Amino acid sequence: MDWQTIHAYFIEKQVNQVKQAVLIDSEFITLGKLLKHIDVISSGGMAKWYLAEHTVLLDNEIENRRGKKIYPGSVVEIPEVGSFFVQSEKETTEEEL
Repeated sequence: MDWQTIHAYFIEKQVNQVKQAVLIDSEFITLGKLLKHIDVISSGGMAKWYLAEHTVLLDNEIENRRGKKIYPGSVVEIPEVGSFFVQSEKETTEEEL
């Protein structure tokens, strides 16, 4: 997939797409663990293959490193899967108090 195709896809989807929150209980989560957490892959070993075969955007930049650290406030977008907003469980708990 070239960059223009990816960009056009996300421009079209941004209007109708709601970001799903992903709560983490640590300082960061790796991209491979995030893919497993949101049930895109069934095991961590599939992360390398998935990232080689599919487009994943991290904060509007193509990302293909399974060990990439993702911090709260980041947005991960996967065509045909959805958009995910990473949040800290600690921040969510503090907001509820």
